Amino acid sequence: MIDIGAGRTLHAIFAGPAAASTPLVVLEAGAFGFSSDWTAVQEKLARLGIRSMAYDRAGLGFSGPGPEPRDGLAIAGDLERLLLHAGEPGPFILCGHSMAGLRVRLFAARNPGRVVGVVLVDATTPEAMESKVVSGFVGHFGRASRLAAWGAGAGLLSPLSGTGLADAIGLPGAAGTEKRWAFADGRHNHWAAREVESWSDSARQAREAGAFDARLPVAVILAGGLSDRGGFRVGQTAPARESNHGWVETVGGATHATMLNHEFADAIVRGIEHVRLVRPG
Repeated sequence: MIDIGAGRTLHAIFAGPAAASTPLVVLEAGAFGFSSDWTAVQEKLARLGIRSMAYDRAGLGFSGPGPEPRDGLAIAGDLERLLLHAGEPGPFILCGHSMAGLRVRLFAARNPGRVVGVVLVDATTPEAMESKVVSGFVGHFGRASRLAAWGAGAGLLSPLSGTGLADAIGLPGAAGTEKRWAFADGRHNHWAAREVESWSDSARQAREAGAFDARLPVAVILAGGLSDRGGFRVGQTAPARESNHGWVETVGGATHATMLNHEFADAIVRGIEHVRLVRPG
């Protein structure tokens, strides 16, 4: 638990050798996700001697709540304070899953001198948000999120906490237990829904921040088996195509969620290694 000032604390998990001189890999979870989502990735990175940090955004997992709205600017600001109070000046490799692709874009724009690489894991991008398919999905997902928050607060999700619905990633041990707990927890769902409600604003903020610097290495890791409905895939891969050091890998057999489990996480590690070993420029 790290005190970030103003009476607030955020929960973070650091993995890998403390004395490592490599950039810190900052892992940003998607909607309703938190630090446990990255357990497999952190374990694999640690074995390679690569330091990483996964954390719980305000109100999610074990972190205390934060001021509203929970949009991209608020989340980027929280992450900056977390890293400052944790004594982590950078450089950083940013790795974001799903909706976190928008937050990664915004953080990189606000911290250009400290970010040396980006990995987008089946992520939403400002370019992908231009697809009518995606914009329609955001509306439906927002309504579903509010319903989930209400159901969790009323205790209606507890009977489902032992099912695969509660942990679509497929996490082992303590991480799986935490994921199932969060699935049914009213507070976690409340603040996660607040983030989803700000999705459109976060996308606008990320778009206004501009594209990644072309000199910045960008890896895009995609779940296999999905068609490019409405140009969504084109939008997802745009950051890699626009980078001087782009990398795109599609992971056959993986779904949007299972990409984070032990079976498929090696692809994410390959993306991280790609951007880590490239000299920006």
